Amino acid sequence: MNANPKNLAIKDFVYELPEERIAKFPLPERDQSKLLYYKQQGIADHTFTDLPELLPAGSLLVFNNTKVVQARLIFRKPTGGAVEVFCLEPVKPHREVQLAMQQTRSCTWKCLVGNNKRWKEGPLKIFFEGGVVTAEREAQQEGHFLIRFTWTPAELTFAEVLERCGKLPLPPYLNRELIPEDRSRYQTIYARNEGAVAAPTAGLHFTDKVMAQLQAKGIDSTYLTLHVGAGTFKPVKADTMETHEMHAEQLMVSREVVAQLLEHLGRPLIPVGTTSMRSLESLYWLGTLLWRQPDLRPEDLHVTQWLPYEAETPPAAAEALQTLLNYMDRHQTQYLHASTQIIIAPGYTFRLCKGLVTNFHQPESTLLLLVAALIGEDWKQVYRHALDNDYRFLSYGDSSLLLP
Repeated sequence: MNANPKNLAIKDFVYELPEERIAKFPLPERDQSKLLYYKQQGIADHTFTDLPELLPAGSLLVFNNTKVVQARLIFRKPTGGAVEVFCLEPVKPHREVQLAMQQTRSCTWKCLVGNNKRWKEGPLKIFFEGGVVTAEREAQQEGHFLIRFTWTPAELTFAEVLERCGKLPLPPYLNRELIPEDRSRYQTIYARNEGAVAAPTAGLHFTDKVMAQLQAKGIDSTYLTLHVGAGTFKPVKADTMETHEMHAEQLMVSREVVAQLLEHLGRPLIPVGTTSMRSLESLYWLGTLLWRQPDLRPEDLHVTQWLPYEAETPPAAAEALQTLLNYMDRHQTQYLHASTQIIIAPGYTFRLCKGLVTNFHQPESTLLLLVAALIGEDWKQVYRHALDNDYRFLSYGDSSLLLP
């Protein structure tokens, strides 16, 4: 069993991040970012294009191919005031993001509403070329609203509606207006499945050139999908982790990828980004759930935040992945859909991942806890080095390769 991080104090994961160290804009060239290389307690400075040379031989890189949607909708009231509706996750007719994005005519989403006080009553509308989308409040729940959207032309999908009249949700800490470049630069070059409200930013450094070099070096790569939620930016407000509720995110992985992971066990499996790492480790725990309860219903495939710390004598990684494959075969499905609230913090034992490609994260964040789970107290040394050597921080910032 893993040591339980419930008693961890978030004040132990603080460092001083000056405002000027936050990268407000992307670099002109994606792959020219700095790369901090941490291996067995040693630290060296590189450029991201060196990554293929630095990865251990026989590595399998795992990418998150989620695509950021233009989830911010700015509605104007007849009086001219603006009300912003930020789509968080679908509620009906589908809770699954993939299906919700293909929905036509109408749908209901859980949303944040900015300037809600200005929205006295009645529906709000946005007119776009050849159509209109209407928003109506169905209910208010803790911290958010259920908003029903209807639109014409009715045959448009919700993805197309967002594409035509939504805005990209940049991270709040960038504290600036969108620029045209953000539309392409706040997406990875391999983004495919629409549904994230934040980019898996470790992937923003990859270019076709770097991908070709990886292939030439015999480094394999594979893709899964975790739709990154707004909760990824949520600072930990609780004194200890026990009272911090992790946000849930939707995960989708193909049978082919699970088989590939199983085949690769014993060699380095390296996720690109914290979302890929959380996905991979969640797959292990989903396999463990099914290993214990083979008859779990698809809607019960969910990793709760403390599951990894409460499971007694869980199976070996190979057994957990094989259990997932058997489950998919029994259900005759090529794709596993699940959700995860996994929290990876010091005390966690990694089941699949052997390293990480990642950016530099906010103080007091669950992402920093994840880094500390991987490299222990050395996270302080890594972040001190990055601060002392002009690394750029957060979403548009520089990168690191961490090999404990």
